[in-house]
Amino acid sequence: MFVPLHDENPLKAIRFPWVTVLLIAANVLVYFLEATRLDEVAIASFAIVPRELFDTSLLPVAVETAGLQVPERLTLLTYMFFHGDIFHLAGNMLFLWVFGDNVEDAMGHFKFLIFYLACGVFAGLVHGWIDPTSEVPLIGASGAVAGVIAAYLVLHPRVRVWVLALKAIPLRISAAFALGFWILIQVVMVLLPQVGPVAWWAHIGGFLAGWVLVRRLAPPANAVEETHAATRSALWPWTTWMRWMTWWWRR
Repeated sequence: MFVPLHDENPLKAIRFPWVTVLLIAANVLVYFLEATRLDEVAIASFAIVPRELFDTSLLPVAVETAGLQVPERLTLLTYMFFHGDIFHLAGNMLFLWVFGDNVEDAMGHFKFLIFYLACGVFAGLVHGWIDPTSEVPLIGASGAVAGVIAAYLVLHPRVRVWVLALKAIPLRISAAFALGFWILIQVVMVLLPQVGPVAWWAHIGGFLAGWVLVRRLAPPANAVEETHAATRSALWPWTTWMRWMTWWWRR
């Protein structure tokens, strides 16, 4: 697994990524409140619970939990600002910090905010659609951040990124390779029996939303060519490996 550290991609259209920084600050502030003021029951009232979300009527129905009233439809927004632990928070915010500023640069501040929230909402919906009877609360910005990853992959596939491989080895590789590996992990994990608390389908839902929306909100000059190049670059190590295995098997 690659942990992103820094990308060699200076801002071009904006002076400072205000929305990216404010989103990170909001997530950190909410986590501080989680750790100091809220118990698990109260936190769950801000989470997506698929059974409750899809059981609501046409009008939002507030579910009262530990003195808090949060309309179920509103949890599609609130869930993405809560995290399970400090590592969950740190991982999401690191990806947002490294890749979010350049996506904001390409879209502009307001469009990027709408894009981020839309990816998070769609990620939550996909998670719920996959298992609509689940009563397990979903929290975390992973779905929204997955949308940011998709947008970065479309916009800047050839940019070099410094990462930690295996959490220890610094490497300078293309964004397409690093994020392509991330995509592979998500696909593999949804194909395996569900183990642990990670909502892999939410990641994939957010990624698909980002892949589609970026072409509307920040289309590169040669959008089709850039998308094809990003796809080829991301898949290159895995297609090469498959060709080598096929050759070896036929020997």
